[in-house]
Amino acid sequence: MLMRRHLPWLLPLAALLIWLGVQVWQWHAGPLVPGYRIERRNLTQDVVATGRVVTPSRISIASEITGLVIGRYVHEGDRVQAGQALLELRSDASAAGIAQAEAGLAQLQQQTRPQAAANLQAARASADMAERDATRLRALQTRNLVSRQSAEQAEANARVAQAQLRAAAAAWQAVRPGGSVERQLQANLALARAQDVRSVLRAGRAGQILTRSVEVGDTVVPGQVLFTEARAGATEILVPVDETNLDLLRLGQPARCATDAYPDRVFTATLSFIAPSVDAARGTVDLRLTVPRPPQWLRQDMTTSVDIRTGAAEAALVIPNDALRARQGTRAQVLLWRDGRARTVSVQLGLRGPFLSQVRSGLRVGDVVLDDNAIAPGARVRVRLRPLPLQAPGLHAQSTSNTVAMHP
Repeated sequence: MLMRRHLPWLLPLAALLIWLGVQVWQWHAGPLVPGYRIERRNLTQDVVATGRVVTPSRISIASEITGLVIGRYVHEGDRVQAGQALLELRSDASAAGIAQAEAGLAQLQQQTRPQAAANLQAARASADMAERDATRLRALQTRNLVSRQSAEQAEANARVAQAQLRAAAAAWQAVRPGGSVERQLQANLALARAQDVRSVLRAGRAGQILTRSVEVGDTVVPGQVLFTEARAGATEILVPVDETNLDLLRLGQPARCATDAYPDRVFTATLSFIAPSVDAARGTVDLRLTVPRPPQWLRQDMTTSVDIRTGAAEAALVIPNDALRARQGTRAQVLLWRDGRARTVSVQLGLRGPFLSQVRSGLRVGDVVLDDNAIAPGARVRVRLRPLPLQAPGLHAQSTSNTVAMHP
């Protein structure tokens, strides 16, 4: 009867004593903090960035002469071969230049050269005759058969005839076959023909026409850009990445790529160039990735996401970055939960990313590390385990460049 009479008071008292016991135990055991159990996972470390499709170079194609467009033979997107006709101009100046040069050559061959040959022959005959007359009169004058004046006049005539012969010989040398006049006329003809050849605008290299700014009926002038051509060659992706990723990047690293236009069509590329300088304004380094087998739908200047594989480790110990303290390069500290207390441990890191890092030394499988910066080393704590974070973003998970992703 006594127990029944005191039972309503005993039950609340027992509950209070239990609660007080729990509170005392919790106070003694320490606060409840989040933590992670160290595990092994296969990891790959990637630099994720965004860039654009580029070609080795772009060529601006312009006319060298003034002319009226009478034919346009290519459109944007057309692939062309070296020497293929792109545009034809009508150039009256080049046609007139060819006609003038050909007429000059015809006149040289049919008139000027025969006349020069005849003049040379006549001058040679006159010089021979004048020399003979001067010789004969000198002989007669020595015998006083002719006057001295006549002999001197004959000698003067001989000198004039020799001068005329030299002039005729020089004129012949200029117009003879292969002479300076013929070479000049041939050069004029070649120049006129070259100018006429330039009336047909041709592709200097194989490639693809990106832009055109001319139509039939337009009048073009020298230097006016009429077409822009992407030179044929290896397709590349130009990617600026944050300079902090430089220590992760090496030539030859593979990459997976996808464009914003076709996000489900993934293709491969290889890191082939790392710029030797840093853009000081942006703090970035330009990379070029070569696409060995570019798909047919890949176009110039397409926005492209790239996932550059910078490292991989099988069955690696991993730790969340939230649990790292005093991180400096590949060294860091963690709070290890052991015997109910938080203890400071130094660790050596390997692959690293925004969520997980590889632990090379300092921890073992099954160790529990704490994620609470307010806990002091040596403090008693209790642990509420969390699952390790996962990150497996697609190529388009990062719309901005320059992040390092780690995938389990």
